[in-house]
Amino acid sequence: MRSSYFNRFYSHFIRLGDENYHLVYGTLSTAATASIGYGYYQLRKAAQSPNVKLLKSKPPAGNAAGAWVFISVGVFLASQALPRMQIPISNSGSSSIQVRCPFDFTGKKENDSSPVYGIERITRHPGLWSMGLVGAGNSLLATSVPMRLWWCGPSLVAWLGGAHTDSRFRRGLGGQMDPVYDSLTSNVPFLALVSGKQGNGSWQALKCETKELNALASVAASTIWILRRMR
Repeated sequence: MRSSYFNRFYSHFIRLGDENYHLVYGTLSTAATASIGYGYYQLRKAAQSPNVKLLKSKPPAGNAAGAWVFISVGVFLASQALPRMQIPISNSGSSSIQVRCPFDFTGKKENDSSPVYGIERITRHPGLWSMGLVGAGNSLLATSVPMRLWWCGPSLVAWLGGAHTDSRFRRGLGGQMDPVYDSLTSNVPFLALVSGKQGNGSWQALKCETKELNALASVAASTIWILRRMR
């Protein structure tokens, strides 16, 4: 019975077509995001009430350490989407010193032949998981159950949203998923690297393909954020 209802619902949904599907999906996503924001507003409002104590002054040290790891990785993923940062002063080999832009906008890719490059080695959906990991880190910093649950939401969105996108692309809906790329990458961060899908030398390749100053800046930012919360 349940299966027949699902099949009927799915067949009606497929008949919407790709354009109407995105219209319905976008409308529901916007409504869901608005409800999340409203929920956060209500939680913060309740936390400030003198009659309700939802938040303590600072989280335990163990939680802060875990939060630092999650937030650092999340901000690192976001930082790799930005232009490569570089030291604005360089020496071209002669005695003269050159001043250059602190960002390299060329976007050079050292290995064009590789089907996987950079943070794609970590996850197929770095944008989603940067949000998800920052949320997971902040859930460890929260000292109340409601706020911890709220901050866990982005991780759930990243996992389900990434899996949903992968499922559609594998079926040729809204995009394409190259089978080789699919076999070498993962939705969940670091799963493809840890499982050895990318072969020997994948960690070294990730290190070489990383924008180093962007990574250092992201770790510094997350460290400052954690230290401020631990005051």
